[in-house]
Amino acid sequence: MRELTLKYGCNPYQKPARISVGDGKGELPIQVLNGSPGYINLLDGLNGWQLVRELWQAAGLPAAASFKHVSPAGAAVGLPLTGDYRRACGLGEADGMGLADETGEAGAGQLSPLACAYVRARGADRLSSFGDFIALSHTCDVSTASYIAHEVSDGIIAPDYEPAALAILKKKRGGNYTILRLEPDYEPAAIESKTVFGLVFEQGRNDLRLDEAVLSHIPTQKKELPPAARRDLLIALITLKYTQSNSVCYAKDGQAIGIGAGQQSRIHCTRLAGNKADIWYLRQHPQVLDLPFLPGLGRPARDNAIDLYLSEEEAPSLLAAERWRETFSRRPPELSQEEKRRWLAGLRDVALASDGFFPFPDNIQRAARSGAAYIAQPGGSIRDEQVIAACDRLNIAMAFTGVRLFHH
Repeated sequence: MRELTLKYGCNPYQKPARISVGDGKGELPIQVLNGSPGYINLLDGLNGWQLVRELWQAAGLPAAASFKHVSPAGAAVGLPLTGDYRRACGLGEADGMGLADETGEAGAGQLSPLACAYVRARGADRLSSFGDFIALSHTCDVSTASYIAHEVSDGIIAPDYEPAALAILKKKRGGNYTILRLEPDYEPAAIESKTVFGLVFEQGRNDLRLDEAVLSHIPTQKKELPPAARRDLLIALITLKYTQSNSVCYAKDGQAIGIGAGQQSRIHCTRLAGNKADIWYLRQHPQVLDLPFLPGLGRPARDNAIDLYLSEEEAPSLLAAERWRETFSRRPPELSQEEKRRWLAGLRDVALASDGFFPFPDNIQRAARSGAAYIAQPGGSIRDEQVIAACDRLNIAMAFTGVRLFHH
């Protein structure tokens, strides 16, 4: 197949729409196994596939991404899920699913490493991942498909599918779930192009390989980057490579925990991503994990309620006179601002990356509030010395990568 006709483009009135092999030669590297992919689905899928492939190459672990509107809501590698974090990611006894043990090995009733990667990716920002497009680095197995079956998602792209996993996924969305298989060895041409307002833009494809070499220049007093910090910095950098700019990413324990995408101001990226990282950590608070949800309340409703519960503006309304009865079996206690601050003080050893340089030290100060101890950014600002000094005051190790990662 050399061309795939789509229902419409970004909006229903943008017709006709299609994708094709640009030079008119060869076959499309995508096979539609189920459903009818849309224009945005394919943008998410192709960006997501590149992201998880590079995460796999960098970390040597299966990887997954949760994409929404051409930016990742979450991305992760397949480290095991242990302790209460599994509940914070939306898993529980009511789901009827087991979890990977400390070895991360799949077995009876356990999640495979690939499934762990997607649970983590989805768990980074569950509210934003509602209706996502999923990208997997490896063949989708039954463990991963069984978890996806319980989530609201628009589609998935992977290099292949186990027959039983494919059967599970084909039942989603009334049989209309979009399932794409992408040829894993496909490599596009070195020059890419797109048309804007009738004009053709061309540029070299961003095939830069990000590895530990980009972390070698550390101008701060603190020089040490432990192996986990190096892994998380690379995860953050690779995630930014496929995130709409300007963007900042916080990462910890093999996954993105806060992504600030598409902001015009660098400090707004840092704040947005930092706020998401804070919410990610607050979701693990014992009081949040023990919220008394009504039996049978679906995951999306629970996710929305948790977001409201953690919101300084919305929590009073959620817990008001009778409204809580719509969600909870009993009125939960308020999570005070003082308790939130106390809990967030435990968020430490976070890695942060930026797709462009930090122009002012205020970004460093905000990053530190969300536990940033390791930073990677291009460098090159006229205020680099001020930014380095801010890191030194806060005992942060910062690498100048020399690499800008804008994505549009």
